[in-house]
Amino acid sequence: MTRAGARAILLAFAFAACAGAANAQQSTHSLRDALFGGRGGAESRRPPPLLARYVSETGDAFVLDLSSSQPLMKFENSAEVWVLFAQPGPRGDIIYKNELGEPVLRSSKLGGMTLFTSDRPYGDAAALTGKATSLQPPSFLSVSAVYQRLLQASVRVSRAARHAVSFEAIGDANGGDDVTPGTSVLVADTATVTAEALEGMARNGDRSLLSRLVRVLLVRGAKPGASLKGGDLTVTYAPDKGLAGRPSSKRITKVATR
Repeated sequence: MTRAGARAILLAFAFAACAGAANAQQSTHSLRDALFGGRGGAESRRPPPLLARYVSETGDAFVLDLSSSQPLMKFENSAEVWVLFAQPGPRGDIIYKNELGEPVLRSSKLGGMTLFTSDRPYGDAAALTGKATSLQPPSFLSVSAVYQRLLQASVRVSRAARHAVSFEAIGDANGGDDVTPGTSVLVADTATVTAEALEGMARNGDRSLLSRLVRVLLVRGAKPGASLKGGDLTVTYAPDKGLAGRPSSKRITKVATR
């Protein structure tokens, strides 16, 4: 065999070895991609839909709205819209927590969703079931619509307390207007969330506050909160924070049951 022929054979073997290694590496990546959803970088994350309906294994149906900078969530059996706060979790997960820092949802890198509730604190797998209606609030409500919501909240809580409980929007500590176009949505939503909290207490058999509650006062302030004095429950809302500017039913319940 000539020297040129030997060189050609060696080159042929080298090309074959390189091709085999490339195919093996591609096969390894394909298997890894199929099992783990990509190469593990940020580009491999399968983001959840911006607006979708989910149902957990135990039948809890909810809507998750990620169409704005503030994630929102609502269970189908409740009028409350929950404001969530996204935080990075282990293995590339995203944890959505409520204002008390409690985990509510976990979105995995592969797109799976887990729901955490008081009944299932270790999590319950939730399946994507389809499209949903946006949870984003309107820009404003009419004054009559706001007072209709206040009346509805009063009726709900009066029924739970078994005596009359009024809902009043009183502006702020400096005597400002009780309801304005800029505060209308948050006043109405704060009334609804407060009614959810108080009705929940009645369902759980905690009637210590309800037995002495006379008024719910909705007050504009710098940050959301709640306080109790005598027969008055004061719930503070902060209009410049959007829906995050009012306390959740969990925070109201926590204050009311201290």
